[in-house]
Amino acid sequence: MEWTRSGEDLFVRIDPDEEIHASLQSLADQVGFNAAAITSGIGRTRDNLYGYMNEQGVYQRRPLDSPSELVSLSGNIARTQEGKAFTHIHCCWSDDDNNVHAGHMFQATVHVVAEIHIRILTSAIMTRCPLADFELLGLEFS
Repeated sequence: MEWTRSGEDLFVRIDPDEEIHASLQSLADQVGFNAAAITSGIGRTRDNLYGYMNEQGVYQRRPLDSPSELVSLSGNIARTQEGKAFTHIHCCWSDDDNNVHAGHMFQATVHVVAEIHIRILTSAIMTRCPLADFELLGLEFS
């Protein structure tokens, strides 16, 4: 992974075999921010795991193992109550037949490259906290 910074904007290149969540969490620790918006992302990934939250508040997961075009990526980076960087990302992929797969991204390994824009929210503190009856960690602001 390499990145450059201009003010509060980071532009990140994630390289083959790197996992997107782990890379962005590492970047948050390296740069030292507590809150950020992930505004865009494109590239090609494989070993994707994505899904949606059902009516009972439980995530339903689906694999997309073959290399696929990362058409769109967005989300945010916050901290857990224990201070660990936490990424919440949604994605849209296109497989080699141009079928679209979209939803909450649980994992994605870069196959060729991922290029991601992040806007640091310098005055914000965002914390992920457990929500009753949901698998999702809720977002709180301070």
